[in-house]
Amino acid sequence: MANLNTGDTAWLLVCCALVLLMTPGLAFFYGGMVRKKNILSTLTLSYTFMALIGVQWLLYGYSLAFGPDIGGLIGSLKYVGFLNVGPAPNPNYGGTIPHGLFAAFQMMFAVITPALITGAFVERVRFKSFLLFGILWSTLVYDPLAHWVWGAGGWLASLGALDFAGGTVVHIAAGFSALAFALVIGPRRGYGRAPMEPNNIPYTVLGAGLLWVGWFGFNAGSALAANGVAVSALLATNTSGAAAGLVWMLLSWLDGRPSTLGLVTGMIVGLAAVTPASGFVTPLAALVIGAVAAPISYYAIRFRVRKGLDESLDVFACHGMASTWGMIATGLFATKAINPAGAYGLFYGNPKQLVVQILAAVVTMVFSFAVTYVVARALNASIGLRANQVEEEVGLDISGHGERAYS
Repeated sequence: MANLNTGDTAWLLVCCALVLLMTPGLAFFYGGMVRKKNILSTLTLSYTFMALIGVQWLLYGYSLAFGPDIGGLIGSLKYVGFLNVGPAPNPNYGGTIPHGLFAAFQMMFAVITPALITGAFVERVRFKSFLLFGILWSTLVYDPLAHWVWGAGGWLASLGALDFAGGTVVHIAAGFSALAFALVIGPRRGYGRAPMEPNNIPYTVLGAGLLWVGWFGFNAGSALAANGVAVSALLATNTSGAAAGLVWMLLSWLDGRPSTLGLVTGMIVGLAAVTPASGFVTPLAALVIGAVAAPISYYAIRFRVRKGLDESLDVFACHGMASTWGMIATGLFATKAINPAGAYGLFYGNPKQLVVQILAAVVTMVFSFAVTYVVARALNASIGLRANQVEEEVGLDISGHGERAYS
C-alpha cells in the first residue's frame, strides 16, 4: 500500500457520506411534492434502495460494473461478494485510495440512481413490482452502463467519452428510464381533473438543500483525490446550480410569480446538468451550462404537461434533458487546463470530442429507455405494475404500508 494517500482517503470517506445523504435528500424532495396520503410510500421508495442496492452492489453489482473487462461490455465476476476488494489501491480506480473505498463510493451512486426514477411512478406503483423492477433495472441497465463509461476497458470510455460524475450513467439513464416507465404504467387516476397539490413544499425545499450539499461529494468526490480537480468540480457544481436556480426563478416570475418550488427545481436542474462536465470545465463555462439548462428543462415540463403525460415529478425533464445538455456542453467547454486527464472540447479546437459526447448520450438514451420499457411491460403483463383503484384512492401509505404520516 505504498501509494495510499491519507488525505485522499479521508476526503473520499467524507464524500461517501455526502453522496449517501443525497438519497434521504431525494426522498424528502420527492415526498413533499406528492399528496399527503402517499408521502410515506414515496419516502419508502427512495430509502428502500439504500437497503436493496447496499446488498446487490456487494454481492455482484460492483463486479459487473467495475470487474475486469469482458469485451468492453461488462465486468467479470472477480469481485463478487467484494472478493479481491480490499485496503490496497486499485491502479485503475483511484491509485491513492483503498480499493474498498472506491467500491463504497460507487455504491452510493448505484443507490441514488434508481431512486431518481421513482419520481415517475409515485402514488400508483405496487410495492412488490417496484422491488422487482429495482433489482432488474440496477442489474440490466445501471451496472452495464457504469462499466461502459467508467469501467477499465468499457467501450464508451475507450472511445474517449467524458462523464465526470454521472451525466450518462446516472441522470440520462434515470430520466429516459422514467419516461419509459411512465408510458407503461399510465397516469394517476384523476390526473388532469382532480387536484394533486404538493403536501409539504418545505420538505421539498429541505430535500433540495440536502441534495445540493451532497452534490459536492457526488461531483468533487469523483476526482478520487483531494486535489485541484476536486476544487474545480466543486466550484463548477455550485455555479451551475446557482445560475439555473436564478434563471428558473425568472422564468416562473415571467409566467406569474417567483415560485419557491420552481427555484429549488431549477437548482437541481443546474446540478444535474453540470454533473458530467464538472471536472473538465471552468466556472464561467459552468455558469453557461446552468443558465442554459434551466429553460431546456422548464419548457420540457411545459411540453410534457401539454401532452398529458403523467411523468409525475419530472425526472425526464429535470435529469434526462438537463444532463443531455450537460454531456453536449462537456464536448463544447472541456479543457485540459482544468483537468489534464480530460480532453479539449470544440471551443478549444477539438470537434471530435463533441461527436463522442453526443454518441455517448444517445446510446445511453436508447439503451436505458429500451431496456426499461421491456422490463416494465414484462412486469405489467405478469404481476401488474400499479395499485388497484381502491388502493390508489385510499393512498399507498395505508394500502401499501399500513401506516399514516399524519394523524
